[in-house]
Amino acid sequence: MRSSHPRSAAVAALVATALATGLLAGTADAAEGAASADPTRIHDIQGTTRTSPLVGKQVTDVEGIVTGVRTYGSRGFWIQDPDADDNDATSEGVFVFTSSVPTVAVGDAVKVSGTVGEYIPGGLTSGNQSVTQISKPVVTVVSSGNALPAATAVNEYSVPCDYAPAGDPAAAGSINALTLEPSRYALDYYESLEGMSVKIGTSRVVGATDPYAELWVTVKGWENNAKRGGTVYGSYESQNTGRLQIQQLAPLAQQPFPVANVGDKLVGTTEGPLDFNQFGGYTLVARTLGTVKAGTLAPEKTKAQASNELAVATYNVENLDPGDPQEKFDNLAKAVVENLASPDVLALEEIQDDNGAKNDGTVSAEQTLTKFTAAIAAAGGPAYQWRTVDPENNKDGGEPGGNIRQVFLFNPARVSFTERAPGDAVTATGVVKEKGKPALTHSPGRIDPANAAWADSRKPLAGEFVFRGKTVFVIANHFGSKGGDEGLTSSHQPPVRSSEAKRLLQAQAVNGFVKSILAVDKKAAVLVVGDINDFEFSGTTKALEDGGALYAAIKSLPKAERYSYVYQGNAQVLDQILTSPGIKQFSYDSVHINAEFSNQNSDHDPQVVRFRP
Repeated sequence: MRSSHPRSAAVAALVATALATGLLAGTADAAEGAASADPTRIHDIQGTTRTSPLVGKQVTDVEGIVTGVRTYGSRGFWIQDPDADDNDATSEGVFVFTSSVPTVAVGDAVKVSGTVGEYIPGGLTSGNQSVTQISKPVVTVVSSGNALPAATAVNEYSVPCDYAPAGDPAAAGSINALTLEPSRYALDYYESLEGMSVKIGTSRVVGATDPYAELWVTVKGWENNAKRGGTVYGSYESQNTGRLQIQQLAPLAQQPFPVANVGDKLVGTTEGPLDFNQFGGYTLVARTLGTVKAGTLAPEKTKAQASNELAVATYNVENLDPGDPQEKFDNLAKAVVENLASPDVLALEEIQDDNGAKNDGTVSAEQTLTKFTAAIAAAGGPAYQWRTVDPENNKDGGEPGGNIRQVFLFNPARVSFTERAPGDAVTATGVVKEKGKPALTHSPGRIDPANAAWADSRKPLAGEFVFRGKTVFVIANHFGSKGGDEGLTSSHQPPVRSSEAKRLLQAQAVNGFVKSILAVDKKAAVLVVGDINDFEFSGTTKALEDGGALYAAIKSLPKAERYSYVYQGNAQVLDQILTSPGIKQFSYDSVHINAEFSNQNSDHDPQVVRFRP
């Protein structure tokens, strides 16, 4: 089977069994049709649902014009029938998987014989939709230099506003067997064009060029606009139908892929076959690629805190370890000083141990932190001190051997850390009453590390700080990732978000801990910060906020500014700071310095809150 994405031809071997056995069954009527005297047309193969009525059948002399040739990754070519039927639900294009470099050229009229299959990028358990294809082909070139079938224009008028039909409850929520309604649902519209030549006009970039030579645009310039040019993912029902992934057919050695940031424009016509892959779903694989017109987007700089304000920030520094280039340390350090205005307390996520991903039992991050704090000082920042609890080896998830953990940096010239019998990886910190006020039994300490919610996940780090005589509790978090969740283009609608179950338990544990502090002093200043790995509208966030114990401070921002991460063209919230009721007034900033840019020091934007305890 073919790999659905040029980033890894090796994927093909992993998904060789993904021909939808049992899932994608042909019908008796289809078999009879295939055996009839009438020649099989591409729209007969595609049918009116997501799966071919001829799956598993041999087809002979299927005619079409070659509209695109891919010589790398998933090698093959697309053909399209220039003589369309009158049914909008049936695509007139199909991919022919050759495995070796195709010998046809764009503009060739061909006859293809082979086996109809349904390939599921990512495999049967991924939940992805399938791609109808012809494999093991025998190809006859009838003529060359033919005009290509006209490309279908994909734009704000053609893409429906509703995203997807509801899945069939009797089929575990699958939409595979549902008849396509391309005028009603965006996913049905795109599916009805699978394998066909499509084109877009000048469009705004909503996902920066990534290391795999792809970017995201929107064909709906008005859809949930972010203030800085992106498209905001504001609820499970606002998937942003105008998003489309863009790749190119030309090998990178032949034609470098353009570098674009969010807010740039892809100008002119971009045209090519519409593919589907596991790394974003429907993808325009450009035969003709527009040019990037750069915008004016620049990394943000937050306002410096006043002398009587405490500034607390959180920043996921993406697997930082001493083996990283000095440039990464310097760039991250410069961001702390110049973009975050040297916060008084900085909670870091994804600090790796002293030899990174080398899996030899090392758990100390002393060298990582020494190198990072030195870089901050060299950039003109404060002489930060740090506090952390080393994890047990390979018990907290993340890159094997990396032993990521949360760390507090603090500026001792502005804030002091209250040391209380520092905890270890397996010892839980608790809350006691001292002189009528709450105090931690271990500071720094981990919250409930034996709780099953934290199995193979980062345990929260709690610490006590004092600013201008006032105690502030800070809990640094890195909740479980979204790994295993189905994508928005899943064959199940709504998609299965299996990772939420673990984060819900984690949120409940942290919420319970915060409530134990507030039970001693309802006016206590508590901040829950970090990479929560979930949205501000999610069940995870609701569980953190339960009972009014916390408030997701990013919700104080206008909706167009609520994001810390850009994924598949959706600007969304993963990183958060939540405040207890005792913090009545604050200033919040999601400081956009990474997520919107192709050149990133991390894939997350840091968050900062300023308040007077």
